[in-house]
Amino acid sequence: MKIKPLEVLKPTAILVIICVLITAAVAGTNELTKDKIAQQQALKAEESRKVVLPEAVTFEHYRYAGSDEHEAFDCYVGRTEDGFPVGIVYETSAKGYGGDVKVMTGIRNEARLGEVYDTVVSGVVILEHSETPGLGANAEKEDFRSQYVGLKTDSDKAEDYYTPIEVVRYQKPEGRQIEAMTGASITSRAVTAAVNEAISEDRVVAKLMVASNIHDITEEEYARLFYPVGGDE
Repeated sequence: MKIKPLEVLKPTAILVIICVLITAAVAGTNELTKDKIAQQQALKAEESRKVVLPEAVTFEHYRYAGSDEHEAFDCYVGRTEDGFPVGIVYETSAKGYGGDVKVMTGIRNEARLGEVYDTVVSGVVILEHSETPGLGANAEKEDFRSQYVGLKTDSDKAEDYYTPIEVVRYQKPEGRQIEAMTGASITSRAVTAAVNEAISEDRVVAKLMVASNIHDITEEEYARLFYPVGGDE
């Protein structure tokens, strides 16, 4: 039996059109979903910033440009209603048991005038993780995260060093120490490493602020290294 070309081409053309329409629909749905997810993530991040630095009313996105001392990073300067910079929020991560643990840390100013630098951890929130439910996932719980609140990030002048927070097991924590979660010491160390990285970044900002206040660097150099990020970036 002779097959007519049109009998083959017609269903093929219909299938092609259907595939194109489905692809376009899926692409459109993905685009809409992507925007919605981005909005939800932005909202969640803003809510988390208010948790870790509750004294702040507004947050402004800043970037440290990077130098020989430390690589570039972003942070959020929290301000009170009258515009006073009450603290800074950092997002850092460290390797946990199931993958990277992303942590948001708030560091509140006790005093940040001239050469005086005295800050404490004001809050910690776990943003993302793949830790074991019932074990490492317990890092999300308040009774673990609250251990960091109030820990000093070092006082006096903004030296290059800082005393890192340590994780202890089977003993009562003292000073800059937190107690590991039962059965999740790896996750406990990962969260602590991320918090310590936030403290390290804060030391960089502190040193820069002190240098600016005592005129060790020019206003132009300060603005080049630490500057606000536009909303469209």
